[in-house]
Amino acid sequence: MRHNKNFNHLGRQAGHRKALMSNMASSLILHKRIETTVAKAKALRQFIEPLVTKSKEDTTHQRRMVFSYLKQKEAVTELFRTIAPKIAERPGGYTRILKTGFRLGDAADMCIIEFVDFNEAYTLGVTPAAQAVEAKPKTRRSRKPAAKKADAVEDAKIVEAKPKKVAAKAGGATKAGAAKVAKKTNVGKKM
Repeated sequence: MRHNKNFNHLGRQAGHRKALMSNMASSLILHKRIETTVAKAKALRQFIEPLVTKSKEDTTHQRRMVFSYLKQKEAVTELFRTIAPKIAERPGGYTRILKTGFRLGDAADMCIIEFVDFNEAYTLGVTPAAQAVEAKPKTRRSRKPAAKKADAVEDAKIVEAKPKKVAAKAGGATKAGAAKVAKKTNVGKKM
């Protein structure tokens, strides 16, 4: 029985599972996004998030600790040089799992696991600090200075009587048009 044992063995022995996690973590670090099954992605998230937290402090000890898990120099270098500076302010939740459907061969539930700060579709290719600086109002109006806008408002004339009469005429025309449409339909007639 496996009561209260919350560790997913992924159908593998311990050595095979450690090698699998090490290889998948290295691939995720080097490529920033990989496609795998949902079960493996959830296990990988638990494996890699503590390593990313350790990479925030760039010391020889932390590098050796991370290397003992990853077993690849290139992945450790990429983690400490590229990923760590980008996630420095983030308190956790460095990865995102996006479900993509089912695999054709065995109908396994597939997903994409990726680093949150490295997806250009969500960040639009701009870092969050740059987004705050370049925040523009969401409007279709021209971006003229406020003084010119105020002058334009003062120069405008207010005409209220004519639009009301036009609206009344337009309303009458639409009622007549609706009556014509009602006459053309065959609703209620027996054939």
